[in-house]
Amino acid sequence: MKKSLYILAELSDRDFEWLITTGRKRQVHQGMILIHEGQPVDALYIILEGSFAVTAQALEGNVIAELSEGEIVGEMSFVDSRPPSATVTAQTDALIWSIPRPHLAAKLGQDTGFASRFYHALAVILSDRLRDTVSRLGYSKYRPLNEGLDSEVNLNPDVVGTLELAKVRLNWLLRQLKDTH
Repeated sequence: MKKSLYILAELSDRDFEWLITTGRKRQVHQGMILIHEGQPVDALYIILEGSFAVTAQALEGNVIAELSEGEIVGEMSFVDSRPPSATVTAQTDALIWSIPRPHLAAKLGQDTGFASRFYHALAVILSDRLRDTVSRLGYSKYRPLNEGLDSEVNLNPDVVGTLELAKVRLNWLLRQLKDTH
């Protein structure tokens, strides 16, 4: 499941509008590093098109994940003040939506409703990632949620109710932002 759907499902229309007006479209060329392992992250990113590889020095630079359209990148930096534990590199030319960290941090500090919804969505994303990791390591009988966009069997019932709205928002965001700003 595309991780941005968790955030888009959780946010209000007003929150979504804020993300649109605050963020900016950025072109990323193949081979460009979006996030450097060990260096602070300056924004939260939504991948609009293209693909990225996630690598870690601890794993000898091997690809540990691949990210594509609709994925969120840099979200862990808003939960944890430690530097990133992985590097994210563009595998293709890509287009991203960038929400500057200072703007997001200010919004989170000033708008408790937004902060509650945003952090709840991040908790769901990180929980899903942990379940996926445990499953891939063979320690779980449950399927990971990211087995396909329509694989909603394991979803929290609270998420299912807003998933269609999130899909509409994501599709709109992808279409509109590729051509604007």
